[in-house]
Amino acid sequence: MLNHIILQGRLTSDPERRVTPQGTPVTSFSLAVNRDYNKEETDFVNCVAWRNSADFVEKYFRKGDMMIVSGRLQIRNYTDKNGNKRTAAEVVCENEYFGGAKKAQNTEFEPLEGSDSDLPF
Repeated sequence: MLNHIILQGRLTSDPERRVTPQGTPVTSFSLAVNRDYNKEETDFVNCVAWRNSADFVEKYFRKGDMMIVSGRLQIRNYTDKNGNKRTAAEVVCENEYFGGAKKAQNTEFEPLEGSDSDLPF
């Protein structure tokens, strides 16, 4: 049996870090993932990272950042506040990667002085 998933998408909000009663860090976040065959459709996928991965995600990623995650798909059954039975699907992350360069803070460029003939190549 194999349960492995790889996703690339943008964070829909800043990651939310918590600590379990046992002291284990856990960070939850959601990725907006475009579909290959239809760029107009987007899936919003809940993800969770534990321990060192939780710290990494919380420290280095913010809303709008492109991110790649790999891990396993987990289906959880739970009871909500009103006593209703619910099912949730989420990716339990094993590896997280930067999905692209950070957005530049200042996108204005100043023209270079000199001419192209001054270039060494």
